[in-house]
Amino acid sequence: MASSALTGKIEADVEIKASPGQFHEMFTHKPHHVHHTCYDKIQGCDLLEGEWGKVGTIISWRYVHDGKAKVSKQLVEAIDPSKNLTTFREIEGDQLKEYKSFVATLQASPKNKGSGSIVHWTVEYEKLHHGIAHPDTLLQFLVDASKDIDAHLTQPN
Repeated sequence: MASSALTGKIEADVEIKASPGQFHEMFTHKPHHVHHTCYDKIQGCDLLEGEWGKVGTIISWRYVHDGKAKVSKQLVEAIDPSKNLTTFREIEGDQLKEYKSFVATLQASPKNKGSGSIVHWTVEYEKLHHGIAHPDTLLQFLVDASKDIDAHLTQPN
């Protein structure tokens, strides 16, 4: 069994103006459009197997994190449209150079008051060894990309 110091879970909330459905749609059915909203962070997303918006689909992200070009091949592990929730599991790529497992879940929920949403990101991981840092900068990357996507989704036509 893995040491608790090697496994972890970090979370962050992002307040956005877009509706939960709009945000969920972008990551679930249109991840190949995300790079149009934050090209400085994400250069593209390719469909490798399956169909956009379906559990079991495999996609590949090209992105820049901590100043370095990286690649992430992910399995769409869960989609729950009623909760605006999507879960991605890393199956190949740069994250697996440091982490034995890496799973990111996003859920967009309506704000309690007013319009807009709260996007909740959860990253669950297991580090390969104790010398690996917790993925705090990657969680911040997801928060920053969420803000860019929101700005794109809510810009006036």
